[in-house]
Amino acid sequence: MKEDQREDQKEDRREGVSLVISVWNRRDDLRENLQAIREQSVAPLEVIVVDNDSKDGTPEMVLEEFPEVRLIRMPHSRFGACTTFNIGFASARGEWIGILDDDIVLPPNWVEGMLQKAEEVGPEVAVLSSRVEEPEMPEWFLKSDGHLTPRYMATFRGCASLARADVLRDCGFYDEELFIFGNERDLTARILNRGRRVLYVPELRVWHKAPFGMRKGKRSLYYHVRNFWIYAFKYLPFSKIAAFPFRFLWKALRGGKKKEVAEATGTIGFFASIGGLPGVWILFKATCAGFLKIPYCLRNREVCKHEDFDLPLK
Repeated sequence: MKEDQREDQKEDRREGVSLVISVWNRRDDLRENLQAIREQSVAPLEVIVVDNDSKDGTPEMVLEEFPEVRLIRMPHSRFGACTTFNIGFASARGEWIGILDDDIVLPPNWVEGMLQKAEEVGPEVAVLSSRVEEPEMPEWFLKSDGHLTPRYMATFRGCASLARADVLRDCGFYDEELFIFGNERDLTARILNRGRRVLYVPELRVWHKAPFGMRKGKRSLYYHVRNFWIYAFKYLPFSKIAAFPFRFLWKALRGGKKKEVAEATGTIGFFASIGGLPGVWILFKATCAGFLKIPYCLRNREVCKHEDFDLPLK
């Protein structure tokens, strides 16, 4: 193929991609992220940064150093990640939306490689989820088949994925009731209900600066548990909701000795994060909060029976 034809193809692909980043007080991480985007072999149509009222100079850095970026500044910092990402998604003009955390670094062929993969797999696949590697990721995980082998998934890595914009719009983006955590799995259930799929793409490796596994702290534990119940009441048959506490207890009694590659790594280390009576109290409060959302869940209930659908028990 002639060089000018290659350039025309790259330009055509460029017109289809909007990259959306949500950021809060991550100036230096975001700078490295945006610099890696500048170095992409296929440049995106646009980069949208939604700043959640950062106080560390993040928006000023974007305006000064990356004038090509479209910056959206939130009026205060009390918005959850679901809301800030949704604002970015709604603003995107591309046929594809890249969903990126502020603290990731893309390889230079990420946009080009993801678009090539999308062309190969066809319209059935609505989301392509990158292979993500993080600090403290254990050797058994890095070498596992689940980490290295393409497969269809019941969720996607929200720190570095590429999604069809029309499918995201049809599904209503992230559920803002969740605020933060578990939003990718919730959205995937709606994607599966529309006959589309999520594909794991291990060929494209992304560096994510967040430590491996579930984030420590009361807030993380609370929202993971509360949001699981919202997810369950929206998408699971009632028989599976009733059975889940027993499956959960069985896994806890096994002590997490079996090493499994989860669909997404954000809940790995969940049982260790409970850490005694304070954690049990958070579990109780989060479960009560989840049950209080039952009326909302019933109004939005659409049981998922797709073959890719699975509970987050790994």
